[in-house]
Amino acid sequence: MSKIKQFLKRKDIEISIRRYGIDALGAMAQGLFCSLLIGTIINTVGTQFHIGFLTIPVATIAGTDYTVGGLAAAMSGPAMAVAIGYALRCPPLVLFSLITVGFASNALGGAGGPLAVLFVAIVAAEVGKAVSKETKVDILVTPLVTIAVGIALSAWWAPALGKAAYSVGYLIMWATEKQPFIMGILVSVIVGIVLTLPISSAAICAAFGLTGLAGGAALAGCCANMVGFAVLSFRENRWSGLVSQGLGTSMLQMGNIVKNPRIWLPAILASAVTGPIATCIFRLEQNGAAVASGMGTCGLVGPLGVYSGWTADVAAGTKAAITSFDWLGLVLIAFILPAILSWVFGLFFRKIGWIGTNDLKLD
Repeated sequence: MSKIKQFLKRKDIEISIRRYGIDALGAMAQGLFCSLLIGTIINTVGTQFHIGFLTIPVATIAGTDYTVGGLAAAMSGPAMAVAIGYALRCPPLVLFSLITVGFASNALGGAGGPLAVLFVAIVAAEVGKAVSKETKVDILVTPLVTIAVGIALSAWWAPALGKAAYSVGYLIMWATEKQPFIMGILVSVIVGIVLTLPISSAAICAAFGLTGLAGGAALAGCCANMVGFAVLSFRENRWSGLVSQGLGTSMLQMGNIVKNPRIWLPAILASAVTGPIATCIFRLEQNGAAVASGMGTCGLVGPLGVYSGWTADVAAGTKAAITSFDWLGLVLIAFILPAILSWVFGLFFRKIGWIGTNDLKLD
């Protein structure tokens, strides 16, 4: 047993929730952002502003035309796998071999491809690390083993994982349509909490393909946490804190939450209010890339995802037009209500002593 532990340590193979559930999952979200999400944004910008070189096909592969954004989106599988490998500190030959693994697992995983990529890439990466530099023909052995394991697991696991992820996502979206008030609260609160925890809400939303009303509720929860903490902590962190949390991440408050969990209550309560308002009153749907549902106001990706979904729905004929009521709902849910509600709840909790001076101060 001691020899195995020594081997794993030497290979930097750490079997832990943090390594796989936080580091790898967070990196996967970045890979999605740099491929699928950026591709969607490029396509939306090109279409809305009539930018020719962003809307015309720049490549034709196997009879399919691809725009610039389309090429970026098509690389989501490899991008996710390489990002995971980077988080797992893979040596170069393993890291580059994961390009093939990511493509295969994402393609075979179907609608639930991101979840398949997560599981398959982790195993293939760790096996690749285990054999890396153990032979004199490493340049052959390491890529062959990494790709072979990845392709085999993709064929074996990916369809089932993809189907499972799709089923869970479909169940959540179906339940939200049937019970928009209750599910609006649950989805908003849970995804908002996940966003602030050191876990990737974006990757989870992408893995389950959360769009539609459920995507709108998820967006509401994420915005409630990001904008909520940004406004709530303004007296301690001023403008730098407003920008870093409101456009960056509310995860910056995790250290303070550990010290005093009650500082989280204003944002959580705000998400419990904005979630059902999004689903029941404004019927806010996030029909862009599913990863945007878990991004909130980070780089304004969440609102941009809603807008790209609107434009796609209009183009497909499933939505007549983007109305002023749509814009009102988006602005209220993403920015105004989280700010007002979190500030009001925060004043109450400060008054009763649950939130003290500098409890929200960022180092």
